[in-house]
Amino acid sequence: MSTRAQVPAQMIIPAGKKVYFASDFHLGIPGRLSAKDRERQIVRWLDEIKNDAAAIFLVGDLFEFWFEYKRAVPRGYIRFLGKLADLRDAGIPIYAFTGNHDMWLFDYFPEELGIPVIRKPIRIKLNEFDFMIGHGDGLGPGDHGYKRLKRVFANPLCQWLFARLHPNLGIGMAWYWSGKSRAAQLEEEQFLGADKEWLIQYCERKLKVQPADFFVFGHRHLPINYTLSNGHSRYLNLGEWLNFNSYAVFDGQDMQIRFFENATGKVFGSPENISSG
Repeated sequence: MSTRAQVPAQMIIPAGKKVYFASDFHLGIPGRLSAKDRERQIVRWLDEIKNDAAAIFLVGDLFEFWFEYKRAVPRGYIRFLGKLADLRDAGIPIYAFTGNHDMWLFDYFPEELGIPVIRKPIRIKLNEFDFMIGHGDGLGPGDHGYKRLKRVFANPLCQWLFARLHPNLGIGMAWYWSGKSRAAQLEEEQFLGADKEWLIQYCERKLKVQPADFFVFGHRHLPINYTLSNGHSRYLNLGEWLNFNSYAVFDGQDMQIRFFENATGKVFGSPENISSG
């Protein structure tokens, strides 16, 4: 089934309702909280937003690692998955994007939870506003090594070969690689400025051929709300939940970054959009 068949081209947001966006939960590893406590925190957030949510977009890296074998999925995450099932049963549309850590989401979410899995950035109109939404990995200039690696991981033959490994071995290897990667990424994230933020550069190029009012991405692990060069369109990065507990909310007219259970959260980017709390 095509992505376009899974996601409507346009959504009209009813009065009093909102659309929520979050990414980079990285469930399975500790951050400011233990892995299980952060999972409970995310469930509390979903409980808080459920009454006014017109739709929820989960924009990739929900898990630190995920691979679906034919008859098995990784152990854990039962509170999170159960809450998603509750929200879907209540009629709230939810859309899940793959990220670089969970690109091996296949049919478990669609079949068990009724949640489409989206693998590439999409364009959608919310009320009269044009959105482009995607995880953000592999976009923009540079990072050629990762782009080559992503093609390997996305190759059906490579996926088939990995699935031949016993889950204890395959998932154990993946957790080992993840730990090595985390150990190499201990520096605190900083906003680098428009000339060095590669997703801003990507958005600026897109403005020339496929303009949008809001470009919404994850992956960068920094809450960013940046006004692009046309003075109107904005790039929002959703940040992450290892430290920031950041998300975005669209109220039908405007889009803002918010924080859950984090009174010191700070938004980076354009001066007029920077806020805390």
